[in-house]
Amino acid sequence: MPHQGEILQEAIKNSGISITRIVDEMGITRPTIYRKFKEDTVDYNFVKKIGEIINHDFSNDFTSVQQSALSFVTPVQKSVVTSSVTPRVTSLQPADSDPSKQLLILQSKYIALLEAYNELLLKVYGPK
Repeated sequence: MPHQGEILQEAIKNSGISITRIVDEMGITRPTIYRKFKEDTVDYNFVKKIGEIINHDFSNDFTSVQQSALSFVTPVQKSVVTSSVTPRVTSLQPADSDPSKQLLILQSKYIALLEAYNELLLKVYGPK
């Protein structure tokens, strides 16, 4: 059974949209997306962005076990008072006692955090 990265790669390949266009629109590098193709679990926001770019709904592509491993973000409740500060959201984690799976999940989250940090740096300081 193909893992999430392989499913993502196959969907991109079938879409006919180039990797160059996808990485340009996402603001990431080619090595980053190829690294994602090798991962067993891929961050939900990353999958969502790819789906928007290639106009593909991945909810039917992942099995229920694979979907439970995705780092889904809990919806944020809108409050009456609006603020310009982005609220903190937490990820739902399946109760899994397998340390290697937990490590893979943490690794993918860490990589996603580093990529978000790099994107922020590019927005603030811009390319030189």
